[in-house]
Amino acid sequence: MNLKQPGIVAGVSNKHLHLSQKDLEALFGEGYELHPIKDLGQPGQYAAEEIVDLVGPKGIIAKVRVLGPVRKDTQIEVAYTDSFKLGVQPPVRDSGDVEGTPGLKLVGPKGEVEINQGVIIAKRHIHMHTKDAEHYGLKDKDIVSVFIDSESRKTIFQDVLIRVSDKYALEFHVDTDEANACQLKNKDLIYIIEE
Repeated sequence: MNLKQPGIVAGVSNKHLHLSQKDLEALFGEGYELHPIKDLGQPGQYAAEEIVDLVGPKGIIAKVRVLGPVRKDTQIEVAYTDSFKLGVQPPVRDSGDVEGTPGLKLVGPKGEVEINQGVIIAKRHIHMHTKDAEHYGLKDKDIVSVFIDSESRKTIFQDVLIRVSDKYALEFHVDTDEANACQLKNKDLIYIIEE
């Protein structure tokens, strides 16, 4: 198996949500702004101080972190195991593709919001700056396979989406279910497999 070099840093994505300004204000109060507490791997993205409860038909997941900045549409990203607890059946989708997805109730300190769509399981993907894409010989929306060189659970993930932008930093994103299955941790390296 030939692997493209160098390896790419992994970012394991726990359940989280992105809020529209309208929903942010409904949950936290009029004119409210997010309070960043930690920068994330992608430029301009951050974990916010704010947390909300997710309420589905079958259960609640409390204290879910909001990520900033605000977006045009509210989006909730969960792992497959989270969907059982909530009682929803979200599809695997690229971020931002929420048409026809399940909704649920969000509960904040100042109010509640019932969203009719927006819950997804994020498709595994690699963020790349245009210069990185040139180096690896890839372009936006390409699909690749990657190798995780775990000590006891070596794994190949197929169907990994390439996302290219001058605004991105090189990083592989995968949810907690998939990361746990192959013992992948934040900052571990993954490798694109030469086709």
